[in-house]
Amino acid sequence: MMDEKKMTTEANDPGIAGEQEPAADRGKSADDIGALDVQISDLTDRLLRAHAEMDNIRKRNDRDKADIAKFAISKFAREILAIGDNLQRAIAAVPPGAAEEDPALKSLIDGVAMTEREFVNVLDRNGVQRIETEGAPFDPHKHQAMSEVHNPGVAAGTVVQVFQPGYIIEGRVLRPAMVVVAKGGAKKAKVDAAPPGAEAANDDTPGGKGDVNQNP
Repeated sequence: MMDEKKMTTEANDPGIAGEQEPAADRGKSADDIGALDVQISDLTDRLLRAHAEMDNIRKRNDRDKADIAKFAISKFAREILAIGDNLQRAIAAVPPGAAEEDPALKSLIDGVAMTEREFVNVLDRNGVQRIETEGAPFDPHKHQAMSEVHNPGVAAGTVVQVFQPGYIIEGRVLRPAMVVVAKGGAKKAKVDAAPPGAEAANDDTPGGKGDVNQNP
């Protein structure tokens, strides 16, 4: 009779029932909690990595959009440079003094010169600038040497003549200048560091970058 009362009391008392919970069940609960903690840590790490990857993708897309906006006209600009070259050739083809003797020729040459200047201004407004070359140190990232001439009056490596002007777009070489370089001077001129993207821009240029064909 007493045993039955004791069993009834233990069944009705949660505290006593908890004390009687098997040790194996308590161990299993602890293992489950530990497994959940590991899972939570793993999911948190994956979430942080996913956020970081998405942020990198967004930044990369922003850079790509900026590059597209800057260099979208590169192909078009490279092709129309020939127009400026032809305008310069037309001006250079007139013998010295001929324009002063012929008013009609002078008006024609003045008109061509104005057109050439406006052509350069339009390029400049769209981010394409002509490279200042003559008298500057030879820079293999901006210049393509066509030949060398002996000129002790200037420093070795100085550009003394320009066959064809070069252009840059947003700091990147669009077309290197074709130049003649001096040799035999007292001291070689110093060249500044290459602008970003200059080497890649010159890779598709005929003759390579900075090739020098020495005249006999």
